Formats: sequence, structure tokens, C-alpha cells
Amino acid sequence: MTQVGKDTLGTRDTLTVDGKDYAYYSLAKAGEKVGDVSRLPFSMKVLLENMLRFEDEGHTVGTEHVEAIAKWADNPVRGREIQYRPARVLLQDFTGVPCVVDLAAMRDAIKKLGGDTAKINPQVPVNLVIDHSVMVDEFGHPQAFEKNVELEYQRNEERYDFLKWGSKSFENFSAVPPGTGICHQVNLEYIGRGVWSTEDQDGNLTAYPDTCVGTDSHTTMINGLGVLGWGVGGIEAEAAMLGQPISMLIPEVVGFKLTGQMAEGVTATDLVLTCVQMLREHQVVGKFVEFYGPGLASLTLADRATISNMAPEYGATCGFFGIDDKTLEYLRLTGRDEHQIALVEAYSKAQGMWIDPSIDPVFSSTLELDLSAVVPSLAGPKRPQDKVALPQVDELFNNDLREVYKKSSPHRVDVAGKDHDIGDGDVVIAAITSCTNTSNPDVLIAAGLVAKKAHEKGLKPKPWVKTSLAPGSQVVTDYLEKSGLQDDLDALGFDLVGYGCTTCIGNSGPLPGPISDAINTNDLVAASVLSGNRNFEGRVSPDVRANFLASPPLVVAYALKGTVTEDITTTPIGQDREGNDVMLADIWPSNAEIAEHRAANIDREMFESRYAKVYDGDEHWRSIKAEASDTYSWNPGSTYIANPPFFDGMEMTPKPVADITGAKPLAILGDSVTTDHISPAGSIKEDSPAGEYLKERQISKADFNSYGSRRGNHEVMMRGTFANIRIRNEMVPGVEGGYTIYNGEQMPIYDAAMKHKEDGTPLVVIGGKEYGTGSSRDWAAKGTILLGVRAVIVESYERIHRSNLIGMGVLPLQFREGESRDTLGLTADDSFTIKGLASLKPGQDVEVEVTRPDGTSASFTALCRIDTANEMEYYKNGGILHYVIRKLAA
Repeated sequence: MTQVGKDTLGTRDTLTVDGKDYAYYSLAKAGEKVGDVSRLPFSMKVLLENMLRFEDEGHTVGTEHVEAIAKWADNPVRGREIQYRPARVLLQDFTGVPCVVDLAAMRDAIKKLGGDTAKINPQVPVNLVIDHSVMVDEFGHPQAFEKNVELEYQRNEERYDFLKWGSKSFENFSAVPPGTGICHQVNLEYIGRGVWSTEDQDGNLTAYPDTCVGTDSHTTMINGLGVLGWGVGGIEAEAAMLGQPISMLIPEVVGFKLTGQMAEGVTATDLVLTCVQMLREHQVVGKFVEFYGPGLASLTLADRATISNMAPEYGATCGFFGIDDKTLEYLRLTGRDEHQIALVEAYSKAQGMWIDPSIDPVFSSTLELDLSAVVPSLAGPKRPQDKVALPQVDELFNNDLREVYKKSSPHRVDVAGKDHDIGDGDVVIAAITSCTNTSNPDVLIAAGLVAKKAHEKGLKPKPWVKTSLAPGSQVVTDYLEKSGLQDDLDALGFDLVGYGCTTCIGNSGPLPGPISDAINTNDLVAASVLSGNRNFEGRVSPDVRANFLASPPLVVAYALKGTVTEDITTTPIGQDREGNDVMLADIWPSNAEIAEHRAANIDREMFESRYAKVYDGDEHWRSIKAEASDTYSWNPGSTYIANPPFFDGMEMTPKPVADITGAKPLAILGDSVTTDHISPAGSIKEDSPAGEYLKERQISKADFNSYGSRRGNHEVMMRGTFANIRIRNEMVPGVEGGYTIYNGEQMPIYDAAMKHKEDGTPLVVIGGKEYGTGSSRDWAAKGTILLGVRAVIVESYERIHRSNLIGMGVLPLQFREGESRDTLGLTADDSFTIKGLASLKPGQDVEVEVTRPDGTSASFTALCRIDTANEMEYYKNGGILHYVIRKLAA
């Protein structure tokens, strides 16, 4: 059932589709009351409809909010606060487990406060897709998939039992089992509808835009289908599940005009890497981006989804595409009901959300790209926005990276027991992975065709390359097998390893022992090439320093080449059976070949068949016998699932906010610190605080699993906070990894934080620009508060992490323009007092007093980045979940 407001503006109307009546909230009628809305960007029209549907004078949405969006085109800048309610929530297992842990803990907490545990239950549909846990332990042989699945269930039995309990104990909560697909591809191919419809309180069918938020930053992929969605932290998603609106400021919308069409041999991956670079330079953090222009006609729906997917990489809240015939074609291909498709068309046209090439919406700013100018590219070695044209990759490595890593000349080394050597710049991982590209048939088919042509010539990947193929859905396997291309991929070692994120999320699995030993013994700068969206430091593999994002066919090509130190476009990629040189151009498919394979091998029945029993799972999943219960029976010995301390000692009335006095810095960090730096997802080092904790509980190194898989246990996660092997804390110059200083002694950040806690000393973290970029990782904020950090002071924030910090009761402050830790001379020995917090208001200037070691003091003014009144309520309650519990308990 959908909630609706009082419709005081009188915009409710009726739409009839195939003889079936739907109520809807008419933007045209709104325009008659509050001014012309026809040239609003499509994404802004979705927000406007949301305000109309929930408009209720005297409540959280009033006529003034409707008018603020309707009149946005007159002055398209960031505007007033609104309360937005998405239609549904999408989770994956890394972020979903802590969400369900929090919901279970909230049931305990509300019970202690005398409230009704049934109130802690999703009020909107929630879909959780288990896709982040499978690792590439086995690869390069026909049994790799089955063996990896077996290992996945062995490692994650507790987690999966817990998630199955959640799916049985909460209403509106569905779990898609492991081995099915990546959440964003399942969302695109199956869950997303384009237009949602439910019964209202009076039993009338009401149609409205399909919208969602998700606990994975790449939830933005669904915008390619005309569905407004973006990533939020798990804590914000939990509040949305429980019926709380998402507090946001009316955003700026950047228009990205596409013209022309792409040249022969250029892929959607090349296009999106170009868009990422351009939009990062345009500075779109916290903004919507909307794509328009005549170039849209040449892009498939999958191409659009690829561009939308990487919105977090260009920093935007979302990258939106309107609805047109391409959208309907995709809905039909993927097995959507014909009536649903007719509803999407009728509703979009009635609401002015159908793409009309003759109308350019009003935007805050615009930029333009001629698609014919896009060239084959990679991005790397550690940021997705660092695009490198394909012929310049070797130059980048041999010049810039060699300087960075102080390598004066190529350093080759024998690999023990093998008849080859590896050296700096050799590719040790080549992975077709991630939601970004494995949702796009054209680039998957292109990879298969490269494999086919290479196989026919007798080419093989270099023996030091770990190869893997992890599609985003089972349909990919169907069309690769039907076309025969999977046989060629198998012949080159790209056997199926799982249906999940794998290498892109850091689940690349261990490298063969001799390869890993050679890299670490000789301090080699090994490389990976992956068709993913993230290549941050320390993410892909602890053995690999240079990580490059590439299209799937280029992943295959680099597996054959085996190195990034030679220009892959002008030097041989290998030799055929007769010893003749084979060039990249000799095995690269034409656009016509790709289109021919797509048309012949993909059909609607594949999607209908694969998604008919999407929630059933395999025999492993069906054998889990979890039972429903009102509250969860916590196992005190579990190292995977634990009752978190967030609500310990919570009372109905929050304590008044007090100044932060005498805080010490826990870390002083540079620019572009990612949520991977703050809360890594990958492997757990044996000698780290988290590793020591697990060993103390008789967990062997082989069973450590990953940080991502242990996000249901706060003891592991707080020990892993700021523990990335590549993080650089300026308090310990020249040291990589999660270390800091306590009373002059260097030690792990967790150990120092616990000593400060014993001393009763609050902590702060200080940083540079783009703090918290990357994944929507709520544990980056949860771990921060559990370590005792009360405030973060940086030059700028990435959107989701700032929100997460507030959601956990951490104060986000921002240096004034032109000021930084360097200009202010902040050091590890300083103490910080942050004043005036009892009367704090959104966007207020805050005084920070700095006390030096010699007793002198100075002060500076920082901007409070609590941006809205709702966020301030969350902060004063100690976090968003505390606010929700108190509200529901009352």
C-alpha cells in the first residue's frame, strides 16, 4: 500500500491503460497551479511528483516544497530542504548484513523502551541480493564455479542463515540467494519496473515513478532505465525502510549533451571512462547529472546503464536518462509484462517524462560530448577518473609510475618452479567482473569474440595471469553458451568463477604462491586489468599496486599481452601457431560482428526462464533451515554476527549535545581518502588488530574471509577501521597502513583509539579534499564512531559519507575556502576544542580552538556540514537510528 498526502493542490487525476484505471498525480495540473514545469529535467520531475503525492500541509511536505521544485528552472541552483520518499530499497549482502543486524538490534532496543517490536519492519519493498561474498579462489578450469560456490557457503554459513532469518522474520523483505547475479543487474533486468503501482488507503491503484535507494553506491545503474535511484549508507537505508523520508536539498542538475555516435571498435566502457573524467573535472559532487541530446538515439539501454552505473566515480548523486522506445524495447526483451510496459509508456508520456529530442530541459550547467571523439581507453592506476588513452598506458607506467614507485629500470625476477619470469608492470590479474560492464551484452560478446579469434590463432594468456569471468546474471552465461563464445573464453582461462562482484570488490582471491612471493620478495609493481568501476589503492589485491579499469575485450587482450609496459596497439599481442606476430587489430571484432551475435543469441525467453524462480536458490540455499522469530537469538561466540553496541544505555530522551573538549587527532590524512581506506572490504592481515582478534578465537588464517563478509560483527569492523594497507596517516610520515601515534609511540590505529578511550579523550580525524569518496560504506562511519571519533574536519566531503557520519552522530566540519591542515599548521601534537555545539544549526560556522604542545592556542572557523534540519535532529539524537527508535517507541 502506498501512502499519499492530502492533495491540497488538486493534482490527482486518472490514467487508463488497457481498460485499467490508475490514479496519478499530474505534473500538468501542478503546472497550472504553480507555474510551467514542462522544461524541468526529468529527474526533477520525479522529485516533483514525489512532493505532490506526499504533499500534506502542516506535515513534512507542504505546498512550499512543491513550489520550490516547480520554480527551480527560474534559478537552477541547490535549493531548500525536502523530504523524499523512495518507492523501495535495494541491498546487497556486504551492506545488507549490517542492515539486518541493526534492524534486529533495534527490535531489542525498542522492546527495552516498552515499544512494539512489530514497528521495526520495512514499510516499503526491500530486495537483498547476495552478490558480494563469492571469491575467486578457483579459476581457469571447468569446476571453478562449483568449487567457489562451495567455499562461499562454507565461509558464510552464519551470515546466510542470518539473512534467511531476516527474509522470514520481516515483512516486505526478499532475499535473492547467492549464485544468481549482481544486485544492480538483477535490479535492471528484473526488479525495476519504470513505473510502480500499488493500492492506496482507499483501495485505488495509484501509479507513480519507480524510485529506489540502495546500500551500494552503484545503485545509480537503474537510472539508465529511467528509474531515479542512488546509493545511501546502510543507516539511511534502514530509516527509509522504516518509513522515514530521506532529507535532502533540492539539487543542481548538470545536463550532459551527447551528439554523434561512437566510432568503429569503441566500447561503452571507453565512453563511460570519458564521461567520468569530464564530469569529475566539471565538479558534480552532490549534483544530479542528466544525459540528453541526439546522441542518445545511438546508445542501447545497456550502454545507458553502464554510464549511470559509474555516477559514484564521477561524483554525482545519479546519472539519469529519460524514457523512450529503447526503454520499452529493453523491458520487453527482459521479460516484463506487456501491461506493465504499456503503463510505463502511457504514464511517461502523460507526465512529460518521455524523451523528446526537440526539447532541451533547463539545467544548472551543461557540458557536451561528441561520441565520435571517444577513443579506446583505460583508467588508472588508482582512480577511476584518471583516463588514459590506450596507446599511452605503457608511457604512463614506464614514466610516471616508475617515478612514483622509485623504480629506476625494469626489474625482472625468476618465479620459483616456473619457466618464466615476471617484473614491474606485468599483469597478474585479468578479470571480467563487476556490474558496470557485465550487464552490457555488447562488451561481453566483444570479449568472447576476442577470445574466439585469439583461440583460433593459438594464442594463450601469459602463464602468470590470473584470469576470471564473473557475470552479473545467469542470462550472460546463456547467451555466451548459445553463441559458442563461452568455449573460446574457457580455452583462454576465462571460465565462469561465480555470479558476483568478485575482483571489483576486492574478492580476487589469492594469487598463486610463487607469483605472490615473487611480487613481495622483490617489491614489484604488479598490475591488474579489470572491467570494474573501482581501482582504489589496496582494493583489488594486496599484491597489486597498479590497477587499470578496461572494457571486457581489453581485459582478454591484456591477459594475452601479459604486461602494461608495452603499447598494446603497436607491439605484438602474441604469436600464432606458426610463430607469426599477432596484433590487437587482428583479433578485435567489428561492430557488425557484435551486433550479429547479439541479435542471434539473446531473447526474451532467457530472461523469463532465469528469473522465474529467482528467490528459490540452489540446494545449498534451500538446505538452510532458518525459522522466523520476533527477535533474533544472538550467538555470543559468533565472529560474523554480533549485537552491536550502538543502542547500549539508550534512553527515551537524548542527552543534550555538548562541546567537544580536548580532542586529539587519531589520523591526519591527505586528499581522496576513500571509504576503502577508512573501512576496507578485502582481506584481513594476520598481524592486524582484526587478525589478532580472530586468531584469539581460534579462527585460522584460511578462514578469516574478508572485512566485507564480517560486517555483521562490530568487533572485527572497528579493528579494521582505517586499517587499509595503503592508507597514509601523516602523523607517521613514510609509513603505509593503519598506524598512528599515541604519546609518542607508533601503534595500530585501533590500539591507540582504545588507549584514548581509556583516558577519556575524544578524537578527531583531519583530512583533505574529497574525503569519503567511493563506496556507500556505512561501516566507514560506524567504525569511526566506535573508535571514539567525535568530529571529522576536512576540505570537502563525498556526499554519502558525509550523510553516514551524521547518521552515526559524528560531526562533519569543513575548512573554509583556502584553508587546510597545512595552512593552519595542524599537527599530531595539537588538541582541539569545538565550541557552541549546544546551539548548533545547519550550515553554521563553528569555532575550533587549537591548543599547541607548548600551551599556546589559536582558533579557526569551520563550516558545519550538517546541511538540513532533519540531519540536525539525527545528530542531536546521536544518530538516525536512535531518532527512529525514539519516534516509533513514542
